[in-house]
Amino acid sequence: MATEGSGGLAQTAAVKLSEMGERTKQLGTAIQDPERQRRIILVIVCVALLLDNMLYMVIVPIVPDYLARLESESEHAHVTQNPSNSTHYQAQKENFDVQIGVLFASKAILQLLVNPFTGTFIDRVGYDIPLLIGLSIMFVSTCIFAFAENYATLFVARSLQGLGSAFADTSGIAMIADKFTEEAERSRALGIALAFISFGSLAAPPFGGVLYEFVGKRVPFIVLACVCLADGILCLTVLKPFSNRTRENMLVGTPIYKLMIDPYIAVVAGALTVCNIPLAFLEPTIANWMEETMGSSQWEIGLTWLPAFFPHILGVYITVKLAAQYPHLQWFYGALGMVIIGASSCLVPACKNFEQLIIPLCGICFGIALVDTALLPTLAFLVDVRYVSVYGSVYAIADISYCVAYALGPIMAGKIVHDLGFVQLNLGMGLVNVLYAPALLLLRNVCLMKPSHSERNMLLEEGATGLYDTIKMEERLSKKHGYSTSGNCVPIDENGTFAGQSRSFSEEETSEPEYI
Repeated sequence: MATEGSGGLAQTAAVKLSEMGERTKQLGTAIQDPERQRRIILVIVCVALLLDNMLYMVIVPIVPDYLARLESESEHAHVTQNPSNSTHYQAQKENFDVQIGVLFASKAILQLLVNPFTGTFIDRVGYDIPLLIGLSIMFVSTCIFAFAENYATLFVARSLQGLGSAFADTSGIAMIADKFTEEAERSRALGIALAFISFGSLAAPPFGGVLYEFVGKRVPFIVLACVCLADGILCLTVLKPFSNRTRENMLVGTPIYKLMIDPYIAVVAGALTVCNIPLAFLEPTIANWMEETMGSSQWEIGLTWLPAFFPHILGVYITVKLAAQYPHLQWFYGALGMVIIGASSCLVPACKNFEQLIIPLCGICFGIALVDTALLPTLAFLVDVRYVSVYGSVYAIADISYCVAYALGPIMAGKIVHDLGFVQLNLGMGLVNVLYAPALLLLRNVCLMKPSHSERNMLLEEGATGLYDTIKMEERLSKKHGYSTSGNCVPIDENGTFAGQSRSFSEEETSEPEYI
């Protein structure tokens, strides 16, 4: 009887194992489907961007208060022991804001310094390994944040986050541009990524503030670390970054210094920096201004940016829809966004209460959504039509553009407000955005540029040397001029090249803009 029972259990276990194996095989087959794999990749990248921006902003309600408590305890202990040193510790208190500003800016500064190298690294090894490296560094950084108990350790954690972001953000956005090659779906995918970035930035302060208030400093960071670990495991499982199959016959990307001096890319990079200046400069200064002018409560300060999430999503949605219908007006959407940002920035100092302040802040985020959603796909398109379709370096330039704004904001904004005033800061930021908008007119003919040649055509830069290459070149010419080669003789000289063809299909054909 016992033997029959054990035999039944073994048979049941075998059936269960067989079913699990079948489900695993089905899951593996589903993952290998190109369309599903693209969606999974988009999820992985969006979660990585969400984590990075949540970690960037979650410290806003946590770290200043936590460090202030540590400073207060230390000051109280020293003043009790040495009452004559109270003046010295008063001076230390005045430097506290500077220390907080440097701590906040350290992430963007390190990211700014590392990005030129990570862009080149991504171009050489692909997008998956740098993404995994970035997630790993962000996981370590988040764990350090959770258990840090002094300023130096927090500074190390913040700087490490910048290093991880330089890998994860750049490779993630570049991977989206690489996987979604059609312009409409690329704009849609990058719009989804921007929505996750926005949600992470705007939802992190209330998320961190509530958890910090009720369960302590460590919990919000531990939650983010767990999500980061899960995303890293998914990246390792789906992308298989250490497989060599994707690294064979990789194209060599254009050096980043060549992309930086491209006038079209430079205009886009400048717009990304300028449009993010109001957000970067208001984040460290608007809380004090609200307390001084409106008498705002802590919950109002904590929720300042949260309503702006919805117009940001609306801006992304509208731009994606308009770009699908009218792709030749991408430059106009960006210019319109900069004008909206400029006007909204000028309205901020005129607000008298929290409800009024929500309107211009929503306008700033709506304008940023227009600019980012219109211009990020434009960078990939510019690389496609003027260079080689490898996107690590060009999105490293985009990341550098963001970092310039967010590195200067925490350091310079407070000093500008102190020396010139909050009103002058906002008027200056608004004026800069409005004045920069006409520069995007340079991009009005970008959509007319013809796509560059494929990987096979890139190998033919020295001209045709055989019959196959000669036929392929003749097909290209016939497509270009609108006639067919069927029934026509191809003039070939004794070297196997076109008779009368004196120049090769080199950068003159692939790099310079051609108009339809």
